[in-house]
Amino acid sequence: MDHLPSWLLTQTAAHAHRLVGDGFAAVNARGYHLRLLTSLTVEGPASQADLGRRTGIHLSDLVGALNELESGGFVARSPDPADRRRNIITVTDAGRSRAWDLTVRAAQVQEELLEPLSRAEREQLVALLRRLLDHHRTVSPATPGTDAAAKMS
Repeated sequence: MDHLPSWLLTQTAAHAHRLVGDGFAAVNARGYHLRLLTSLTVEGPASQADLGRRTGIHLSDLVGALNELESGGFVARSPDPADRRRNIITVTDAGRSRAWDLTVRAAQVQEELLEPLSRAEREQLVALLRRLLDHHRTVSPATPGTDAAAKMS
Protein backbone atom coordinates (compact mmCIF):
# COMPACT_ATOMS: atom_id res chain seq x y z
CA MET A 1 0.00 0.00 0.00
CA ASP A 2 2.87 2.39 0.59
CA HIS A 3 3.17 2.94 -3.16
CA LEU A 4 -0.27 4.64 -3.27
CA PRO A 5 -0.20 8.41 -2.72
CA SER A 6 -3.74 8.35 -1.31
CA TRP A 7 -2.74 5.80 1.34
CA LEU A 8 0.39 7.78 2.23
CA LEU A 9 -1.61 11.00 2.53
CA THR A 10 -4.25 9.31 4.68
CA GLN A 11 -1.68 7.79 7.04
CA THR A 12 0.25 11.05 7.32
CA ALA A 13 -2.96 13.03 7.87
CA ALA A 14 -4.00 10.65 10.65
CA HIS A 15 -0.62 11.07 12.32
CA ALA A 16 -0.79 14.87 11.92
CA HIS A 17 -4.28 14.85 13.42
CA ARG A 18 -3.01 12.95 16.47
CA LEU A 19 -0.06 15.32 16.90
CA VAL A 20 -2.26 18.41 16.68
CA GLY A 21 -4.89 16.94 18.98
CA ASP A 22 -2.31 15.89 21.57
CA GLY A 23 -0.42 19.18 21.30
CA PHE A 24 -3.52 21.26 21.94
CA ALA A 25 -4.98 18.86 24.53
CA ALA A 26 -1.81 19.33 26.59
CA VAL A 27 -2.90 22.95 27.14
CA ASN A 28 -6.63 22.20 27.35
CA ALA A 29 -7.38 23.44 23.83
CA ARG A 30 -8.55 22.19 20.44
CA GLY A 31 -7.65 23.18 16.89
CA TYR A 32 -10.98 24.98 16.57
CA HIS A 33 -9.90 27.31 19.36
CA LEU A 34 -6.93 28.55 17.36
CA ARG A 35 -9.00 29.00 14.21
CA LEU A 36 -11.70 30.97 16.03
CA LEU A 37 -9.36 33.15 18.06
CA THR A 38 -7.22 33.90 15.01
CA SER A 39 -10.26 34.86 12.96
CA LEU A 40 -11.57 37.14 15.68
CA THR A 41 -8.15 38.72 16.23
CA VAL A 42 -7.38 39.28 12.55
CA GLU A 43 -10.83 39.92 11.07
CA GLY A 44 -12.65 41.37 14.08
CA PRO A 45 -15.93 40.61 15.85
CA ALA A 46 -18.57 38.56 14.09
CA SER A 47 -21.93 36.88 14.55
CA GLN A 48 -21.79 33.15 15.15
CA ALA A 49 -23.04 32.50 11.62
CA ASP A 50 -20.42 34.78 10.06
CA LEU A 51 -17.72 33.29 12.23
CA GLY A 52 -18.73 29.81 11.11
CA ARG A 53 -18.50 30.87 7.46
CA ARG A 54 -15.14 32.62 7.98
CA THR A 55 -13.56 29.61 9.68
CA GLY A 56 -15.35 26.80 7.85
CA ILE A 57 -16.49 25.33 11.16
CA HIS A 58 -19.91 23.67 11.13
CA LEU A 59 -22.45 25.32 13.43
CA SER A 60 -22.79 22.25 15.66
CA ASP A 61 -19.02 22.27 16.32
CA LEU A 62 -18.83 26.06 16.45
CA VAL A 63 -21.25 26.47 19.35
CA GLY A 64 -19.38 23.99 21.53
CA ALA A 65 -16.00 25.55 20.79
CA LEU A 66 -17.36 29.05 21.49
CA ASN A 67 -18.85 27.83 24.78
CA GLU A 68 -15.43 26.48 25.77
CA LEU A 69 -13.69 29.70 24.78
CA GLU A 70 -16.28 31.83 26.57
CA SER A 71 -16.03 29.79 29.79
CA GLY A 72 -12.25 30.31 29.67
CA GLY A 73 -12.67 34.07 29.28
CA PHE A 74 -11.16 34.06 25.78
CA VAL A 75 -14.23 35.39 23.93
CA ALA A 76 -17.30 37.37 24.90
CA ARG A 77 -20.81 37.23 23.47
CA SER A 78 -23.00 40.31 23.37
CA PRO A 79 -26.31 41.07 21.66
CA ASP A 80 -25.99 42.54 18.17
CA PRO A 81 -27.36 46.10 18.34
CA ALA A 82 -28.72 45.72 14.79
CA ASP A 83 -30.52 42.45 15.57
CA ARG A 84 -30.99 41.51 19.22
CA ARG A 85 -31.67 37.89 18.25
CA ARG A 86 -28.03 37.49 17.21
CA ASN A 87 -24.91 37.51 19.31
CA ILE A 88 -21.68 39.20 18.33
CA ILE A 89 -18.54 37.34 19.35
CA THR A 90 -15.45 39.35 20.29
CA VAL A 91 -12.02 38.24 21.40
CA THR A 92 -10.84 39.33 24.85
CA ASP A 93 -7.31 40.33 25.85
CA ALA A 94 -6.94 36.87 27.37
CA GLY A 95 -8.13 35.45 24.03
CA ARG A 96 -5.47 37.37 22.11
CA SER A 97 -2.84 35.98 24.45
CA ARG A 98 -4.30 32.50 24.10
CA ALA A 99 -4.25 32.82 20.29
CA TRP A 100 -0.55 33.65 20.45
CA ASP A 101 0.18 30.71 22.77
CA LEU A 102 -1.77 28.32 20.52
CA THR A 103 0.00 29.67 17.43
CA VAL A 104 3.33 28.87 19.07
CA ARG A 105 2.08 25.40 20.03
CA ALA A 106 0.86 24.79 16.45
CA ALA A 107 4.30 25.78 15.13
CA GLN A 108 5.90 23.28 17.52
CA VAL A 109 3.59 20.55 16.24
CA GLN A 110 4.49 21.43 12.64
CA GLU A 111 8.16 21.13 13.53
CA GLU A 112 7.58 17.69 15.04
CA LEU A 113 5.54 16.54 12.04
CA LEU A 114 8.03 17.78 9.45
CA GLU A 115 11.20 16.99 11.40
CA PRO A 116 12.77 14.67 8.81
CA LEU A 117 12.41 17.26 6.02
CA SER A 118 14.76 20.10 5.17
CA ARG A 119 13.42 23.66 4.95
CA ALA A 120 13.29 23.42 1.14
CA GLU A 121 11.50 20.06 1.28
CA ARG A 122 8.96 21.48 3.74
CA GLU A 123 8.23 24.39 1.42
CA GLN A 124 7.92 22.04 -1.54
CA LEU A 125 5.58 19.71 0.38
CA VAL A 126 3.34 22.59 1.44
CA ALA A 127 3.25 23.96 -2.11
CA LEU A 128 2.33 20.56 -3.55
CA LEU A 129 -0.34 19.89 -0.93
CA ARG A 130 -1.82 23.36 -1.48
CA ARG A 131 -1.86 22.75 -5.24
CA LEU A 132 -3.67 19.42 -4.79
CA LEU A 133 -6.18 20.89 -2.36
CA ASP A 134 -6.86 23.95 -4.54
CA HIS A 135 -7.40 21.73 -7.57
CA HIS A 136 -9.83 19.42 -5.82
CA ARG A 137 -11.72 22.29 -4.22
CA THR A 138 -12.19 23.79 -7.68
CA VAL A 139 -13.19 20.51 -9.31
CA SER A 140 -15.48 19.44 -6.47
CA PRO A 141 -16.04 22.26 -3.95
CA ALA A 142 -18.55 20.25 -1.90
CA THR A 143 -16.24 17.30 -1.37
CA PRO A 144 -17.40 15.23 1.60
CA GLY A 145 -14.96 15.27 4.48
CA THR A 146 -13.51 18.72 3.87
CA ASP A 147 -14.89 19.95 7.19
CA ALA A 148 -13.40 16.92 8.95
CA ALA A 149 -10.02 17.68 7.44
CA ALA A 150 -10.34 21.30 8.46
CA LYS A 151 -10.70 20.23 12.10
CA MET A 152 -7.07 19.23 12.10
CA SER A 153 -5.79 22.72 11.57
